[in-house]
Amino acid sequence: MSVDSYQREIQRYQQELARLQQDKSREVTQTADANRKANAAASAAAKSSNISTLNSKIRESERYQSDAARHQQKVAQLESKIADIQRRLFDASKRLDNAQQQVDRRNAQLQKQAQQKHEREVSHIVHKLSQHDEMHSLALSAIHKLQQLPSEITVLFLAANPIDQQQLRLDEEVRSISEMIRKSKHRDAVKLESRWAVRPLDVLQAINECQPTIVHFSGHGSDQDEIVFQDSSGNTKMVSKEAIVQTMAAASGDIQLVFFNTCYSRGQAEAIVKYIPAAIGMNTSIGDEAARIFSAQFYSSIGFGLSIKKSFDQAIAALLLEKIPEDSTPELLAAAGLDLNEIRLLNI
Repeated sequence: MSVDSYQREIQRYQQELARLQQDKSREVTQTADANRKANAAASAAAKSSNISTLNSKIRESERYQSDAARHQQKVAQLESKIADIQRRLFDASKRLDNAQQQVDRRNAQLQKQAQQKHEREVSHIVHKLSQHDEMHSLALSAIHKLQQLPSEITVLFLAANPIDQQQLRLDEEVRSISEMIRKSKHRDAVKLESRWAVRPLDVLQAINECQPTIVHFSGHGSDQDEIVFQDSSGNTKMVSKEAIVQTMAAASGDIQLVFFNTCYSRGQAEAIVKYIPAAIGMNTSIGDEAARIFSAQFYSSIGFGLSIKKSFDQAIAALLLEKIPEDSTPELLAAAGLDLNEIRLLNI
């Protein structure tokens, strides 16, 4: 199966899981309601001195107890189905990871072959220069064209979705970003690297490994200028604005933009541009759909060779086109004296 097929399979399991969880929630509510009514009827029976009323309330209590037991049985059945779907979802996710790794290996091989072809072409031109003076001008022109090919940039996508937080659809966000990059003009010049279930110390490791041009944080943020990472158990671990700023400053050599696709991250973006040319942050909370559409369009525009400011403006326009009323949430900030209308991340 292809990566897209596995992604559709995972989406089906996620939808089925959401439906079962809704059904379970409904049955749990009905169980609690039936137990409450049974207890009320039993209490009324205990207070009644009328034999007829007493018997009636006892029967009513028994009926509600029966209803509660029936709903509880449905809860148990739904929990069994949920566990089965979660197992299938886990297995499908592993198959998707394997398929994506195969695709990545193929793409790496193709990129290597393209680079080798490029080097052979340059070598051929240089060889012609040494043998034929009359071809000197033509060869220089050819070399110039080769050198004008877009230089590759790397986008490092760092995702954290702790199990004790509201679950975000970060996989949909990275899928949308990847799809939009593939559709862009210079798709071969934009490399997307992702890291999942990120712990604080993973950030420097990933930056050192990938040497990114853009660092993209995706997940939860707090109104105290913190980013939510994960600990070794998969639970929440808060990282302060000061720690993130120091981390980016220590690794700022190749980084041109830090993208905080997290709630309440404007303060972090503002602090970052003392060390990094540009940053994007959110001045309040932002929904899953808005975060996905905004980031996907931003990277699409970068892939078409647009400036940082133009790419940001097009991403805002995408929210407006989709009628998502969060177009005032993202903010673009720049280091002092920089005009982001003039700065492109691709050398085209």
